[in-house]
Amino acid sequence: MTGPRVPPGTEPPWWRSGVVYQVYPRSFADSSGDGVGDLEGIRSRLDHLSWLGVDVLWLSPIYRSPMADAGYDIADHCDIDPLFGDLPAFDRLLADVHDRGMRLMLDWVPNHTSDQHPWFRDSRASRSSPRRNWYLWRDGDPGTPPNNWLAQFTGGPAWTWDERTAQWYLHLFLPEQPDLNWAEPAVREAMHEVLRFWLRRGVDGFRADVVHLIGKDPDLPDHPPELVGTNVVHTHDLPVTHELLRGIRAVLDEFPGDRAMVGEVNLRSPALIAPYYGAGDELHLAFNFVPLSGPWDAGFWRSVVEETLAALGPGEAWPTWVLSNHDNPRHRTRYGGSEARARAAAVLLLTLPGTPFLYAGEELGLEDAVVPPDRQVDPGGRDGCRAPLPWTADAGHGWPPEPWLPFPPDAAARSAAAQREDPTSVLHLYRRLLAARRGSPALATGTWAAAPAPDGVLAYTRQTGDDRRIVAVNFTDAPVGLPLGEPATVGISSSARGEGGAWTGSLGPGEAVVLVPGGAGATG
Repeated sequence: MTGPRVPPGTEPPWWRSGVVYQVYPRSFADSSGDGVGDLEGIRSRLDHLSWLGVDVLWLSPIYRSPMADAGYDIADHCDIDPLFGDLPAFDRLLADVHDRGMRLMLDWVPNHTSDQHPWFRDSRASRSSPRRNWYLWRDGDPGTPPNNWLAQFTGGPAWTWDERTAQWYLHLFLPEQPDLNWAEPAVREAMHEVLRFWLRRGVDGFRADVVHLIGKDPDLPDHPPELVGTNVVHTHDLPVTHELLRGIRAVLDEFPGDRAMVGEVNLRSPALIAPYYGAGDELHLAFNFVPLSGPWDAGFWRSVVEETLAALGPGEAWPTWVLSNHDNPRHRTRYGGSEARARAAAVLLLTLPGTPFLYAGEELGLEDAVVPPDRQVDPGGRDGCRAPLPWTADAGHGWPPEPWLPFPPDAAARSAAAQREDPTSVLHLYRRLLAARRGSPALATGTWAAAPAPDGVLAYTRQTGDDRRIVAVNFTDAPVGLPLGEPATVGISSSARGEGGAWTGSLGPGEAVVLVPGGAGATG
């Protein structure tokens, strides 16, 4: 099986060849001394990202917000929350990112707003409000919601009764996050203008939050019996959404420079996600979240890769890969805290065909923090993966006061400063892998084909023209023989063992390698 191709003689767009690094602003770096990360803090650590070799920064929401859901409840789409800074601070950050040859993407939240947004306040003011139809209001008895949908986080009805106007409003998340009505033309134009505001400012693209939810059946029917009690977010999949996505794509296409959008389409199946790319006229990329809930197992990973390429290949859609993010436990935590597995997973992530997304702190091999009940903040219980990054080995770890959440385990040893001094660290492994991708067209955009391997090992080749790499990942805790039948050099080893030397034909326990056939020079 081969993966998607970049036509010979063409330069792939940045969103195909680059590596995206997600910054969770609250937890990245604090410049103001209030214990919460901010834009100037991010700006102060750009040298780390430049040294690491990432191509694109994606910022989780930084807009004005009451913070009921950490900024995903937006009260003003075109301003910065004072917690993070202001528009001039954003402009400085964007300029510095571009000066370093990197790009910047913003989180865009199209499905809902805050209940404090002027749009919703106006909509809620009266049934005759000009913006009444900007949200989804329904008649009914105050004791019986209009349908059987459940809300994310609360587990209760996805509806709240409004005493003032005696109607229900829909919210697929918290009651403080009312859903927009994308069937209303004025809503579509208003949200398109939000995109234009930031595109004119110079941003390179967007991550679109739960974008598959924006198209809704106007009847808002009950979930069928087999889906009662399940979450709408993971089952909502309507054809009308694709027309809306084509309108959004047209806005991005108004601007030069390959502006791009990656969509959070949380359907957990490559076959269901593939249509959201359209015929190259909807999303540029869509997240594949299947690995976030899968085991550390060679058979699982081979099936996921093959199913993904089979689903996306007919439309020449470009895959994405992600191991950790702000909504899920870090992959090292999911894989039992094993550093060997975390290292091998890094090799896997950064050598698969498609665009990899890193989550801040992943390059340090961080685990989730243990957050005591009295310090928990998130309504979805996701505080552990959102813990602050340790920059230094001292007690404060580079944060002026105590930060808003506790640090992850072993923060001193896993700090950026400590690992920078250790060439065998997880941090240096990520740096070598990113350099390898930049130096090898095969790893960046080449085809993929499974290679013979013993049980417990996933092996594959990546190739573009004469450039070829062999990748092997040992998912077991025992050494495994892997003869190639041809000479090769160890370009990268997750354990830093034997790099630059000839391949000996044996994978160590939990080891992953990138091999250069023929021994013609090591990568990294």
